[in-house]
Amino acid sequence: MDPLTAIGSIAASGMKAQGERLRVVSENVANADSTGTTPGSDPYRRKTISFGQMVTDSGGDVGVKVTDVGQDMSNFRLKYDPGNPAADSSGYVKMPNVNPIIEMANMREASRSYQANVNMLEAGQKMEQQMIDLLK
Repeated sequence: MDPLTAIGSIAASGMKAQGERLRVVSENVANADSTGTTPGSDPYRRKTISFGQMVTDSGGDVGVKVTDVGQDMSNFRLKYDPGNPAADSSGYVKMPNVNPIIEMANMREASRSYQANVNMLEAGQKMEQQMIDLLK
């Protein structure tokens, strides 16, 4: 694969990985207040995402891929809410281990990384067009 085509392949892998990251962040934000359904049951557990290196079959180009979507095993928060159906005998409800501020920071970082990959793709396409124009 020629270097200019490789730019598109690498940028596309980065965009795909950051899109997956945004999906995980949006799931976490959507479930930030989801409790269990029965007394003492566990609520939603925050998801995490890990990236790894990907080498393409066609030319050995390096990109990025999602290697794992796991779970954050940190402790749940406790909230005193004796009227909640998920409250234990002491009146405490387990709340998800999702911190909306951290999720917003992750969303912002993923969005910026996605945009950086878009910019790289556009720059590669522009370089390709300039080369075609030179060869005319």
